[in-house]
Amino acid sequence: MHDLIIIGAGPAGITAGIYAARKKMDFLVITRDIGGQAAWSGDIENYTGYQFITGPELVTKFEEHMRKYSISVKENEAAIEAKKSNDIVSVTTDKGKYEAKTLIIASGKKSKELNVPGEKEFKNRGLTYCATCDGPIFAGKDVAVIGGGNSALDAALQLMNIAKRVYIINITPSLAGDAIMRQKAEEDKSVTILNNSQVTAILGDKMVSGIKVKREGKEETLSVQGVFVEIGLMPNSEFAKDVEKNKFQEIKVNTRNETSIPGIFAAGDVTDVPEKQIIIAAGEGAKACLSAFRYLAQHKF
Repeated sequence: MHDLIIIGAGPAGITAGIYAARKKMDFLVITRDIGGQAAWSGDIENYTGYQFITGPELVTKFEEHMRKYSISVKENEAAIEAKKSNDIVSVTTDKGKYEAKTLIIASGKKSKELNVPGEKEFKNRGLTYCATCDGPIFAGKDVAVIGGGNSALDAALQLMNIAKRVYIINITPSLAGDAIMRQKAEEDKSVTILNNSQVTAILGDKMVSGIKVKREGKEETLSVQGVFVEIGLMPNSEFAKDVEKNKFQEIKVNTRNETSIPGIFAAGDVTDVPEKQIIIAAGEGAKACLSAFRYLAQHKF
């Protein structure tokens, strides 16, 4: 029986873990991976204390800080169900079952899929959801980034230093995202931006060779060897069936990171906190742990 279980080891989960270790709580971290979405980020210029750092470098710093406290981490383990009964929270994973007095859900988000013909067939065969992870594979090739927000722009900025040509396929009339990122993409000669455009199919044989794009009522084929899907994210909240969520399936929390179930807290991108930023997720993780610690102090078990 633990004091606390933390699901997720991205910025929110790792920060919660560091705070829990400093509070001398008996706790366990359960996670698919270390770093979460932060590990997918390219250049980060807005994390306080670092004028410039890459996503993987920042995650390494996070992990080093976490490991300093010898935190118990169940890595490569996925939560299947989390529920509360008789004041005890139980978490079932694909490898076991664990119990605690409190729970922090910091499971982040996962990439949305295009749901077009060829997507599943060419996944990891030229189609990917992570430019940071897979970008170098496409050196000197023509690639397409699907999306028009910050995630898509981040991918495009990474790829324009690697690929021969980068197409940005954006379904809306103009790019969203940060103004500086938009400007960099728009000014680079290797980048072609196609607004009001929609991908209808991924083409290829053994590997990706092109995409079909519907634009201005007409369908055309672009020859590309790589496709990076960056159309947004959806929360990893399906295992927490009993907590209240919004229409986007984000877990609703108050300013103390409390969910609709006492003793269950949530932090980071899996919640309905408006802005999805690394620094905000880290702060929310700290708040969630302090709230869990206060809950334990005020309740008898």
